Amino acid sequence: MDIRDVIHGVIQIEPHELPVIESYFFQRLRQIRQTGFAEHSYPGATHNRFIHSIGALHTITETFEAIFEGLRKRNPEAWRRFRALSRFAALLHDIGHGPLSHTTEFAMPEVSRLGAHSHSKRKATHEDYTLKIILDSPLTPHLSKAGAVHGFTPSHIAALIETDVPADESFFKERIDGETLDFRPILHQLISSELDADRMDYLRRDSFYCGVNYGEFDYSWILRNLGAHTKDGQVFLTLKHRALYAFEDFLLARFNMFLQVYLHHKTVVYDEMLANFLNDPECDYKLPSDIEAYAQCTDAHLYSHLAKSKSPWAKRIVEKQPFKMFVEVHSGIPSTANAREQQERVFKKAKQELETKGIEYIENVSTGILSKYFGKSDHPIFVKYDNLYSDPSHIPVQKCTSLFTQYPNSRSISRLFVSPEDHKKLAATRTREKAILFE
Repeated sequence: MDIRDVIHGVIQIEPHELPVIESYFFQRLRQIRQTGFAEHSYPGATHNRFIHSIGALHTITETFEAIFEGLRKRNPEAWRRFRALSRFAALLHDIGHGPLSHTTEFAMPEVSRLGAHSHSKRKATHEDYTLKIILDSPLTPHLSKAGAVHGFTPSHIAALIETDVPADESFFKERIDGETLDFRPILHQLISSELDADRMDYLRRDSFYCGVNYGEFDYSWILRNLGAHTKDGQVFLTLKHRALYAFEDFLLARFNMFLQVYLHHKTVVYDEMLANFLNDPECDYKLPSDIEAYAQCTDAHLYSHLAKSKSPWAKRIVEKQPFKMFVEVHSGIPSTANAREQQERVFKKAKQELETKGIEYIENVSTGILSKYFGKSDHPIFVKYDNLYSDPSHIPVQKCTSLFTQYPNSRSISRLFVSPEDHKKLAATRTREKAILFE
């Protein structure tokens, strides 16, 4: 089957993948917005998790084939099974998302109720639901049947998405040129790393549908310069040094998308209003731990519940009457100590004013970081430097760029929001004060 896509063109779906894509669990992703409430800021952002997942499948196929051309010639059987497994992992990496993607994780139960991490009291996340759907749901038999052709199980798919999932490690090992190599690290990196198929699809896709350029990067150049490096019997992702600047641009593209799109003030305030609704003791909207019941929870399911609710927060969401931004300050931007202190004073003074006047407000601190993997990943990406006078050298990427040290801290945006009614009153007060000041 061929799928036409605005980002990649024609995407080919293979026969053994069709039953999974046609399943209700996967088709449900058509009804989950990729960027949550972002459409209130960027009206074109109505694309869904379904097409992003298809796009991630296509992206990982292109990256896999670019990296493993040598493996294809030396061991075509291993190449076919690793390729098939990678495609399924990319296809299913987001299958556990709740309504409006990340927005409704407030309403998820304790993870222990999903049958995993039985002693944990933490809230479940969409990743936990993803693993549940892959490993223990009506979709699992379809995955078992599809993987049997290539010798992998649903556990192998889950193990590429989450490294803690146990799986038969022998599947990932192959003997190449007399050495037994473990390919699990690099296959996981293609799913989840500083340079993975997920990011390489959603940045371009979200940028396109939002009508902005922040998420654009040199995809084709990065693709041409990907490779593999063996260290201590494990295979890791590499990038040729000539694409290092393209990699830096890629990191900045994601960073800027967060600051300019995903953390837009209107998106943030809708998220906060929904959180207030979901955290209200009288709220009866909860995402079920039963996986078949969870499969019925879509954006439409949530909006239907909001439309029937008497909660003032639900009413504001449904009627598009969000709180308005009263003040916004940024931290983490290189500036003088005086400038930072001045911003902190402005925010503190505004908050005190609202509290003194008894005005209800929403406070939010949104944080964007350049890298969530820097200094934490057990699976490093290496930069390959070719030298005419010696063997190629492979150096961890964080030692090859100053970008990580130039952006050592997160960028935070602190905001206060008030109701439209109070915002109007406060604006009128400010106008009168200015008129008196300049008379």
